[in-house]
Amino acid sequence: MTTISPITTHVLDTALGRPAAGIAVALDSHSESAQWDCIATGETDADGRILDLLPPGSLQAGRYRMTFATGEYFRHQATEGFYPVVRIEFEIREPDQHYHVPLLLSPFGYSTYRGS
Repeated sequence: MTTISPITTHVLDTALGRPAAGIAVALDSHSESAQWDCIATGETDADGRILDLLPPGSLQAGRYRMTFATGEYFRHQATEGFYPVVRIEFEIREPDQHYHVPLLLSPFGYSTYRGS
């Protein structure tokens, strides 16, 4: 059985209609000193997913953000994009739950939601 991180992501390139592989992602936590601290990094796999950002049981309540290096992704696709990075900030209130943060991406827009 595979253990999954308490925070996962899945990036889909909606312009191409396929997963967005090779996107670098940083996960930051907001500290009590009002700074952002990088706690994990990863890269989307061939299916556009990152399932191993954090060890199971390591999540704490608080504010987090994921930063996706979308500019690099579009450069590798030889596509002009408008957003060099996408940052998604969210709040964890129940650290025992699983949090899935999908990103639907195109060169000139993006959307996100809390997935399952």
